[in-house]
Amino acid sequence: MRPNPFDDAFAFLTKPTWTTAVFWLLLLSSIAVAISVWRLSPARRSAREPAIWILRLLVGTMWWQQSLWKIPPDEGGLIYWMKQEVAHAAIGLQSAFVANIVLPNIAVFGPLVYAIEVGIGASLIVGFCTRFFAFLGLAMAINLWLGLYSAPGEWPWTYMFLVILMAFFLVDPPGRSLGVDALLSLRRDRGRLFSLVA
Repeated sequence: MRPNPFDDAFAFLTKPTWTTAVFWLLLLSSIAVAISVWRLSPARRSAREPAIWILRLLVGTMWWQQSLWKIPPDEGGLIYWMKQEVAHAAIGLQSAFVANIVLPNIAVFGPLVYAIEVGIGASLIVGFCTRFFAFLGLAMAINLWLGLYSAPGEWPWTYMFLVILMAFFLVDPPGRSLGVDALLSLRRDRGRLFSLVA
């Protein structure tokens, strides 16, 4: 049978692993938070809010799903793509950094990449500290764009679109639309630090 998005989504949502259970917990939490913000804040009852929530949820799910093949200690796929960055990076300094620092220390960088991607995904799914995690996502997307710029079979605009999405989320944090960031802003006076990360 030819793969299609509906079968793939069903398989992703029903795969019997601990990561599926955590994803369902994040998804149900996101729905509960969205309903709570909708009920508590009449100002959030516009068509924009659920639209941003759905977009945030989809992008967060993409980050979550893409972290699954990087779960430590299995860094095989990550090592392959790091080697692609060494061979095809647009900037020689990035290629040298990956070849001489990252790959020899993959036992450190592999879990770090995984943790950052899980953090970005979870942040966007529930809408918590989305500006901070959008910044991390922007940095990761720029790394992918430059690192795989001339890789065979890769289209540089794919990564540029991810850069644009994460930059948009940095400028207009999506957690303020039916997310934990919005819920926290309703419950307390937001301090300067909170407004910077959320």
